[in-house]
Amino acid sequence: MSDNIGYLPLPKSFATTAIHNAQEPEQWSCNEVVPPISMTTVFKLSFNEEDSPGSHKYKYGRFGNPTRNVLEEVIAKLECGYSASCFGSGLGASMTILGLLKQGDHLVSVDDVYGGTNILFSNVANKFGIETTFSEIDVESFEKALRPNTKMIWIESPTNPTMKICDIEAISKLAKKHDIILVVDNTFLTPYLQRPLTLGADIVIHSLTKYMNGHSDVIMGAVVAKNEKLAKEIAVLQGSMGIIPSPFDCYQVLRSLKTLALRMNQHSQSALKIAEHFDKHPKVLKVLHPGLPSHPQHELAKKQTSGHSGILSLYIDGNLESSLKFLRSLKIFALAGSLGGYESLAALPSIMSHEFVPQEQKSKLGITDNLIRLSVGLEDTDDLIADLENAFNLI
Repeated sequence: MSDNIGYLPLPKSFATTAIHNAQEPEQWSCNEVVPPISMTTVFKLSFNEEDSPGSHKYKYGRFGNPTRNVLEEVIAKLECGYSASCFGSGLGASMTILGLLKQGDHLVSVDDVYGGTNILFSNVANKFGIETTFSEIDVESFEKALRPNTKMIWIESPTNPTMKICDIEAISKLAKKHDIILVVDNTFLTPYLQRPLTLGADIVIHSLTKYMNGHSDVIMGAVVAKNEKLAKEIAVLQGSMGIIPSPFDCYQVLRSLKTLALRMNQHSQSALKIAEHFDKHPKVLKVLHPGLPSHPQHELAKKQTSGHSGILSLYIDGNLESSLKFLRSLKIFALAGSLGGYESLAALPSIMSHEFVPQEQKSKLGITDNLIRLSVGLEDTDDLIADLENAFNLI
C-alpha cells in the first residue's frame, strides 16, 4: 500500500493466514477447500473406554461449533492473540467482557467512545454495581481517573467519531503498573492496520459487523485475549451467557476475511484522497483523519499503526439544517448508521449513533450537529468526491 510510508510495516503473510490458517481441507470428511457450515446444535458423544462424555471437544452448540471455532482460530492468529471468542454482536462481546468484573469494580473508559458502548456503561453496567469514569485520551487523564477499585481501562483508537488517537503502549504501561486489564476496540482499523496486543493490550474487541466482515450482511462481535487465563475466563462467559453467533454467520465472516487485506488497502487509499481533497474546501471547517499532517496525533498514528481505514469525519460550515440538506443531497453515499462495508455511508452522529449520549457530554467531545462521519467504501474514488462536491454545492 503506497500511502503507509512512515507507518509501521504492514503485517507479513496476513492474507495467507486469513485464507489458510486452521482451514486445511484434510480435517473435513470430504476434503473441502472451503470450510463447511456445521449447523448442528448437538454432537453424539462416545462412551468408549478411553473416552468420557466430558472429554469431547464438541458437546453442545453453545459451547463450541466447528465453523465458529475455525473463525475464532483465524481471528486470534491475525490479532497475535492466545485465542478468540465470537459473539452475536459487538455489544454482545462488550457485555461479555464486563462479565470479567464484579459489583463494586470501577472501569475507566475513553470519553469519545462509540455511542452504544457509552450507553452500555452508563445505563447497564451501573445497574450491576460497576461504575464508569470517562477520561480524555491522554495518559495523565487516565491516571487521574484511577481508583483503588479500578479493574479495567477501555479505549478505542481511533475514537468514534472524532478520530482521536490513544497512545496504546503508554496506557498499557499504566494499566500493568496498577494490575488493570486494558481493553482496546480495534474495529476501525482491524489487525491489518493495528495490532493492540503487540502494543501491550490484554484484550482486543471487534464489531465484526464492520470491516472484518465488510459486506453489511452479518452482525457479530469478537474478543481476543492475550493470555491463557483471560482466554479461559472469556470462553466460560461465552458459554454461560450464550451470546453466540450462528454457524452461517461465522461462515460469512470467514469468507470475508480472505479479502480483508485487499479491501482495507482500497478503503485506506480512497479515504485519504478524499480527506486531502476536502482539507481546504471552502465549505469544510475541518477534516478529521489521522493520515493528515494537521491531525494532532498524526505522528502517534504513524508510530503505532500501519495506516488508516476508510473512516473520516468533517465539520461542515453550517448547522443542523445544513447537515441534513447535505446528507439528503448525496447520491452514492447512503445515510446509514454503520460503517466498514463495501458501500459508502454517511452519518450524523449527534442524532444517530450518539443520540442518547447526554448533550453536555456531546458538546464537550465536539459531537455537534455539523459533524459528518463518512465511511468510504470501494466505489471509484473520483465518483465519491464528485458526489460530496455536488452535495456541498446544494447547501
